Amino acid sequence: QVQVVESGGGLVQPGGSLRLSCAASGSIFRLNSMGWYRQVPGKERDLVASITSAGNADYADSVAGRFTISRDNAKNTMYLQMNSLKLEDTAVYYCKSWNIRTGFIMWGKGTQVTVFS
Repeated sequence: QVQVVESGGGLVQPGGSLRLSCAASGSIFRLNSMGWYRQVPGKERDLVASITSAGNADYADSVAGRFTISRDNAKNTMYLQMNSLKLEDTAVYYCKSWNIRTGFIMWGKGTQVTVFS
């Protein structure tokens, strides 16, 4: 059974950095697009960054220039390097794996990121 599991969340002060990881089981990881979403209570889950199977990345305007998404297909792992963190980056961050051609979608359970002053 395919699973995705996030790790790396925590507490950080404004201006600090964190790196999130998303480990995916199954050999299909390299064929799927991957993405990071975030959600705060009472609001919708928003896309933060995504990366295709070919390694093409895209970012929300709010994080462009501060966050970097990457993937290591040999390790079945995706990363989100978050620099210059702001209070408004506080959220639960979710990993998503999907494949448009097969209709496959898998979400992780999320990891909490809290930026506090």
